Amino acid sequence: MTIVLQRPQRGDPFWIWTLHWWDVTSWMIIGLLAVITIVGDTPRTTGYGSLALLALLGICYGLVRRRPGNPVLGAYAYLALLVLVLGGLSYLRDGFGVLYTLTLPQFVIFVNSLRSSIVYSGLGAVAITVGGSLREGPNADVLTTNAISSFAVYAVGILIAVLTPRALELRDERAQLRAELKSAQLSLAEAHRLQGAAEERERLAREIHDTLAQGFASIIALAEAARSGLETDAERSAQQLQSIERTARDNLAEARVLVGSAPRSGVAPGSAARTLRRTLDRFTEDTGVTVTADLPDIECDQPTRIALLRCTQESLANIRKHAAASAVDVVLARQPFGIELEIIDDGRGFVVEESRGFGLNGMRKRLAELGGELTVTSSVGDGTRILAMIPTNGQV
Repeated sequence: MTIVLQRPQRGDPFWIWTLHWWDVTSWMIIGLLAVITIVGDTPRTTGYGSLALLALLGICYGLVRRRPGNPVLGAYAYLALLVLVLGGLSYLRDGFGVLYTLTLPQFVIFVNSLRSSIVYSGLGAVAITVGGSLREGPNADVLTTNAISSFAVYAVGILIAVLTPRALELRDERAQLRAELKSAQLSLAEAHRLQGAAEERERLAREIHDTLAQGFASIIALAEAARSGLETDAERSAQQLQSIERTARDNLAEARVLVGSAPRSGVAPGSAARTLRRTLDRFTEDTGVTVTADLPDIECDQPTRIALLRCTQESLANIRKHAAASAVDVVLARQPFGIELEIIDDGRGFVVEESRGFGLNGMRKRLAELGGELTVTSSVGDGTRILAMIPTNGQV
């Protein structure tokens, strides 16, 4: 059993709260007795003596509560003083032996063992028995009556001392559980914060790859082509320079989106077909690759349109960099289950299982966020087929 000096906390056992309020109530009654002593017709000597003892007890109680480690007045010294004060008050005033009943919790909350609690509460019973008997004079019947009543209360004190250790164990267990729960909540909150930060980094990386990185790659390719054709095909080089300018402006717009100074999507409102058509026309203009497109005017929400555009941009960037294709077919279609975007090229193809690029994984994750999926079919020498599916659930 440990010394209980702190106020109980929410969630502590009922018995701990009972002892706490018993102790609080006892001091309220002691204060009331002091007031009655002051305003009543108590003899001066007896009244002053009892008030002095009550004041001394209250001051020492406050010191022990506020400074439990006080080397001068420790918990056990206070209990010894309590025993003497109970005996003195029983000697001075008739009926003040009831203070023993009121202070029973103190014989439990200021000790650190069951044995100490039983011993000190027993000394309290002896003190009020002796004090009351001395006040009434030497009389065997009085001594017997006082002893019986005192030891009846002492039995209650023993019961309190026996019940309290288990309540304290429960209190400590609950306090430990509360601490562990708080620690788990803090750890979970930190994990969620780190997860959110990681997801945001991944989203930014995907956006940079799908926009700025592809734009810079396009600028480099166009600049190389324009430089090599300055002397042989100046008109074509001028077109490529214009494409570089447009791509740079697009990259600047995308950069402003990423830093939060422009609308979040960076894609102007409109149909998916018009959005994709502009991208395909730019690709044909920059590369000379023939693009055949079947793009019906399908209306869809902004996230779906952005996902379709990013998948198209990534596919075209891969065709530009790796496929060496001469023709590209693009088909956009609404199906009962959603919207499909199919992109087929006649390039050199690749082994899908060996692909470790960021672009395909980025497309898969982007589509997965909308409940869609990406299917990639390719083999060396046979071109590549990209199929993106986004469910719409009947909503456009």
